[in-house]
Amino acid sequence: MVISSKFSLKALAFGAFAAAVAFGQPAFAKDWKTVVVGMEGAYEPYNLTDPSGKIVGFEPDLLNDLCTRAKLTCKVIAQDWDGMIAGLQAGKFDVIMDGMSITDDRKKSIDFTQPYAQVPAAFAAAKSSVFAKLPQGGILNFDKDAKGANAALDGLRAALKGKTIGVQVSTTHATFADKHLKDVATVKEYKTTDERDLDLKAGRVDLVLDDLTAVQAMLAKPDAKDLQLVGPEFNGAEFGVGVGMGMRKADADLVAIFDKALAAAKADGSVKKYSLKWFKIDATP
Repeated sequence: MVISSKFSLKALAFGAFAAAVAFGQPAFAKDWKTVVVGMEGAYEPYNLTDPSGKIVGFEPDLLNDLCTRAKLTCKVIAQDWDGMIAGLQAGKFDVIMDGMSITDDRKKSIDFTQPYAQVPAAFAAAKSSVFAKLPQGGILNFDKDAKGANAALDGLRAALKGKTIGVQVSTTHATFADKHLKDVATVKEYKTTDERDLDLKAGRVDLVLDDLTAVQAMLAKPDAKDLQLVGPEFNGAEFGVGVGMGMRKADADLVAIFDKALAAAKADGSVKKYSLKWFKIDATP
């Protein structure tokens, strides 16, 4: 039987489409001109909502820079943190840019750009608390110095017995607390960092765990004068390898576009500039 060339071309095209779907890749690359980016607008100093309702911060500044380099029109929309990955997968937006750490667990469902920030996790508590006496020092990395990091963790666990620690839901900090601390302390999860920090200031939790820059932003507010950084700072393991932009696995071409722009922004010092402006430290990976 002779199969017409027209049928053969259709069959070939369908086969290519089916193979692309099976491997989670788009059959045809999208011609990206407009990109929608999801941010919480409530994770200072990464992103926050100003009195006019505009989302500002480190990530909006960096995003504007990257989109200019990539010749993209970028639109930012607000999205609750606990719905970030679901919103991305549902097509509500194309990119997550919300202080999201790159972890192996998250990479099972989405892809990431190269990291654009890396800071340790840190604790805050009342100046009058037992935690204020915990040893402080450099950053302890579970991947590079497991012995030192675990020794510091043991000291923290001893101090935490019977206490309550506050974390934001669906974060690396919640994952860390759940794995290492919930057998000695009560781990309380919050939808937003604002809700968590209010409970710390009111004494309803004993300490909180978050990104160092987020903790410092909270401590800089007038109503946090009785609080301070306490205990060790951690990197590695559950905290991932830095903060990156999250995208659908089918959008590898968009990941490549932003990776190229990020590499250029790191090379010319732009990432450092925005970091110093908002974090007061250079958090360039």
